Amino acid sequence: MPSNHPLMIAVAPNGARKQQSDHPRLPITPREIAHTAAACVEAGACMLHLHVRDADNRHSLDSTRYREAIAAIRAEAGEELIIQITTEAVGSYTREEQMRAVIEVRPEAVSLAIRELCPPDTNEKSAAEFFSYLHRERIAPQYILYSKEDILHFANLLERGIIPDEKISVLLVLGRYSENQESNSADLEPLVRALPPIHNWSLCAFGASETACMLEAIGRGGHCRVGFENNLFMSDGSLARDNAALVSSVIDGAAILERHIASTTQAREFLGMR
Repeated sequence: MPSNHPLMIAVAPNGARKQQSDHPRLPITPREIAHTAAACVEAGACMLHLHVRDADNRHSLDSTRYREAIAAIRAEAGEELIIQITTEAVGSYTREEQMRAVIEVRPEAVSLAIRELCPPDTNEKSAAEFFSYLHRERIAPQYILYSKEDILHFANLLERGIIPDEKISVLLVLGRYSENQESNSADLEPLVRALPPIHNWSLCAFGASETACMLEAIGRGGHCRVGFENNLFMSDGSLARDNAALVSSVIDGAAILERHIASTTQAREFLGMR
């Protein structure tokens, strides 16, 4: 993949764990998420990675809550923004519950941690059927890979046809299991080198080094996911004003590295969603 193709920017504005005690502008309610989504679209994001919470602000995969949030986002941010729901277990959901949530919501896009939905040495039949369902229903998956071991397992699943091989999109994660959840941009190169031939890859990174990691991804032809789920700080160590400020930081980096920003329409075409 050439390093000068349009850059897709996704925003993960809240995640499963952080609260407004961590940052007063972290969005939790559907209305707050919708307002954040609109600001991030204005800043240049083409995708929103969506987490919803229950009545006690705990992580939820409830289909009704997902539909409520999606409707609010569409009303405020428009129809073109790509809305990607999460299947993250957070220690609370089984593989079956994760897959059932997607089937009930029928989103346009979904993120899937391979180590959660199809770990090594487990029965692959249900996961294979689920991946085929996504392909058949044109729900765009993004496969989350945390390590070289994840990548090798993912490549094996691709080779054996467990994952349908068409416009494969993955998200590489830096810093999730490092000390203090701080990323190091130098850790990206071996992950990219280990990737099998795929259509596109994105990066998210934990901690205040997020911006440096995004610059590394941009220069290597990858795409970016930023936001309060993984990081609350600007590159100078100051607290980010809001999620849109982190999106704008990526825009600035892309300009330096001469990467154009993908519109939502371009991103949908690139991901095979049109």
